[in-house]
Amino acid sequence: MADEPKSGSPDEPPPDEARAGAPDAPAAVGPAPPPEDWGTRYKYLLADFENYRRRAERDREGITRQARGAMLRELLPIAEAFRAAREAMAKLPPDDPVRRGMDLLDREWSTFLRHEGVEAVATVGRPFHPDEAEAVGETAVPEGTPDGCVVEVVQQGYRFFGGLLRPAKVIVGRRASAPGKTAEAVAEE
Repeated sequence: MADEPKSGSPDEPPPDEARAGAPDAPAAVGPAPPPEDWGTRYKYLLADFENYRRRAERDREGITRQARGAMLRELLPIAEAFRAAREAMAKLPPDDPVRRGMDLLDREWSTFLRHEGVEAVATVGRPFHPDEAEAVGETAVPEGTPDGCVVEVVQQGYRFFGGLLRPAKVIVGRRASAPGKTAEAVAEE
């Protein structure tokens, strides 16, 4: 019986050998960390959560605005076809029921687009803005109109929440220059 180990399991080292390899106190690696201030941690976590909530709300609004813009972009050709039909009906007498119905629908389309935040960008007589419109042609400037103004709107462009939904296609008025003059020389005159 002297050969039997003194501990409960044959794989465990004797108690004296186990204590010899383990230090009595933990080794000091550096200064002890300060006690956590749970109030400060709570404030930081609350601020992080508020920032996340605002960012998620902003992203959700952006996605909603993009979806609405895509839907409105698809409806614009329908609204423009309706306006062309209404202009063709302008020859009818004002008390004609078809013309009154077209006028009613025109008011409804205008109200809908205005309610959605859609604004037209091109107006005849206003200066040409290349960031909102595409010049598809040039023509002579009518009397009383400055050089570089929109003379005709070929296809209306629209703005939606400050961004461009669709650029306008316009014809721009230019003064005829003499054969030897450049456009800059005419503009200086």
